[in-house]
Amino acid sequence: MKKVVALGGGHGLSATLSALRTITSEITAIVTVADNGGSSGRLREEFAIFPPGDLRMALAALCADDEWGRTWADIMQHRFVSSGDLNGHAMGNLLLASLWSDNEDPVVGLDQVGSLLKVIGRVLPMAAVPLDIEGTFNTSTGRIVVRGQKEVATAKGRIESLRIIPENPPARSEALSAIRVADWVTMGPGSWFSSVMPHLLVPMQLDALSRTKAKKILILNLDAHINAVGEEFSGSTPEEHLELFAEYAPDVSIDYFLVDTSVVRDEKSLATMARKLGGQVVAVDVRKAPGSVHHDVSQLALHLGHIMRQSLVG
Repeated sequence: MKKVVALGGGHGLSATLSALRTITSEITAIVTVADNGGSSGRLREEFAIFPPGDLRMALAALCADDEWGRTWADIMQHRFVSSGDLNGHAMGNLLLASLWSDNEDPVVGLDQVGSLLKVIGRVLPMAAVPLDIEGTFNTSTGRIVVRGQKEVATAKGRIESLRIIPENPPARSEALSAIRVADWVTMGPGSWFSSVMPHLLVPMQLDALSRTKAKKILILNLDAHINAVGEEFSGSTPEEHLELFAEYAPDVSIDYFLVDTSVVRDEKSLATMARKLGGQVVAVDVRKAPGSVHHDVSQLALHLGHIMRQSLVG
């Protein structure tokens, strides 16, 4: 059974995990810990804990495929609707917060919830401390600096630089070990600045990614609608995403770039950029529906499985 490490956050990572679980049970999800919006942001302001939202979603995506697992996944994802303080909170966020606020080791707490849900694999934070993200953007009205995952994800303009605070956070040894022994590492899809790129800004994790013998798959985002409001990096090409990746991770080679055919505007240019990063483009249909910005889990599973099997005989 191949060992797979999946890096990311939010809905993008959830889709990847849902696909990977049909391929292998040896999955380690390494999740961004910089969310400052919604329920996670409110809990983070009140308690000195990791933002639980993205970690909760990863746990739910890997829950057991039986009545027990599905029931608990639904409970974890349940979001309260009320006129009181619980409005907007997800049940799973509150469960994780309750474990962590009692000074529980965050990974021990995640493992406990994982056991409750009978998850396939393991869910880990990408750093040993909560993080903030700060981005500098060039806009039509000048240069702006924004701080916070939700602020960076919705900022307008062209990215100039990206950093995490603290800038040299400790990584979890469990995450580094998983990367070291992995057969495959996947990254993306997801909010490029706030869910994907931050994984390259934790120095110890970046070093582990550059040293691992695992083959790597980068799953590129789907284009946003041209008139979408608040879409990060809207309208940028896959090549621009890869240029940004290469800037922050020059020593990390990628073996495969999984991209939906609809976003390939210049096959030759994209193939050239992919070769510079050490790999090849796999352009297939993975969009959930025409015009959707979400990946289809069954198609992701099909093509990720094909890549992994093909590499064994190629």
